[in-house]
Amino acid sequence: MKNSIITIILAFFITLPLLAQQQDTTQMVQKQAPPPKKKSSPGKVYYGGTLGLSFGNYFRVSIAPLIGYAYSPKTSVGVRVGYEYVQDKRYDETLTAHNYGASVFGRYRPIPKVYGHAEFVYFSYKYKISELETERNWVPFFLLGAGFVQPISPAASAFVEVLVDVLNDPKSPYKEWDPQIRVGVAAGF
Repeated sequence: MKNSIITIILAFFITLPLLAQQQDTTQMVQKQAPPPKKKSSPGKVYYGGTLGLSFGNYFRVSIAPLIGYAYSPKTSVGVRVGYEYVQDKRYDETLTAHNYGASVFGRYRPIPKVYGHAEFVYFSYKYKISELETERNWVPFFLLGAGFVQPISPAASAFVEVLVDVLNDPKSPYKEWDPQIRVGVAAGF
């Protein structure tokens, strides 16, 4: 019996350092393991834009890319540049124009899929003032309205917005209080 107790005590003292060494190795491996990956969330920077196309006597192709920054889940700001090519055949001599400009905008989302939109736009238009004369004018717009956004993937969404110009500049190519409807896609990165 005395031998059994001595054997147990010896076994205990021999295995104790091995258990301690194994525990140290496990802790070392745990310290070196990479941290678990966080769930990816949409970035604060997003980009997108709109494309436009009109047919008939007034042919127009336009592109307006945008880039924005979300200050919070409800508030964002951004810039947009725009270009359009126009062929207006409503006159004896066809008017061909390259119109361009830029804008800054802000959005506020009271609920996740709906947002209010305010945008200051400054755009250069070429006009036909007589059969022989054209002129180019910079036209300011202040657009106010709302939009609806629908996610189509974890990093992209489609949107539609309805905006009206509250400045109604006399040189504007749009009728007073004529709504502008935009449809587009935005992606975060």
